Amino acid sequence: MTKLYHELAAWWPLLSAPADYAEAAAFYHQVITAGRVPPPHTLVEFGSGGGNTASHLKRHFELTLVDLSPEMLAVSRALNPDCAHVAGDMRYVRLGRQFDAVLIHDAIVYMTTVLDLRSALATAFAHCRPGGVALFAPDYVRETFAPATAHGGEDGPQRSLRYLEWTYDPDPNDTAYTVDFAYLLREPDGSTRAVHDRHTCGVFTRAEWLRLLAEVGFQPQALDAPGGVEVFVGAKPGD
Repeated sequence: MTKLYHELAAWWPLLSAPADYAEAAAFYHQVITAGRVPPPHTLVEFGSGGGNTASHLKRHFELTLVDLSPEMLAVSRALNPDCAHVAGDMRYVRLGRQFDAVLIHDAIVYMTTVLDLRSALATAFAHCRPGGVALFAPDYVRETFAPATAHGGEDGPQRSLRYLEWTYDPDPNDTAYTVDFAYLLREPDGSTRAVHDRHTCGVFTRAEWLRLLAEVGFQPQALDAPGGVEVFVGAKPGD
């Protein structure tokens, strides 16, 4: 398990702010609602994390937020007390209802095998009503992957965080890549500690994405999104 989503989850707001998600959320809203009459009303997000995307989408939809980490759900509840929260694994969870729209943002990158990815897509299909739409936003497809570094962090009222993020692919012949995080965490008393946190993520070709979406039942397409990334949209055939 990654440290960020468990023992360090309370630090999340200092690493990733809701404002950073505004542009992507506006694009997702545009894609989800485009040409759909009546417009979608209910939306479930799998891998909702700290709820930053939801903080923008909840003005448009009735949201149900699903995440594997109880600690991250607690962070999201503080930000989005008006949304329903459910603990569950996007590969296996079944909520017993369907929604007008389904979203899996960058949490989809934690699907590191074709089997895991297909399972998550099948979950999305099971929860999407006929005539509904699902949107998936991986950080990369194989064709666009490139090593990268990033850094950031924020100062809070009492604590501060800075991070270095290093993305690389030790074996381009498999479906996984690595993201190493180094965090500097400063406590209210001024003491600072360093923490290393390794994330193993999945990357698949555009053709694999489109094939798997079609296999589980969606009518798929790939779209360019802000920031030079691609998203995948699956329309579920109507009755």
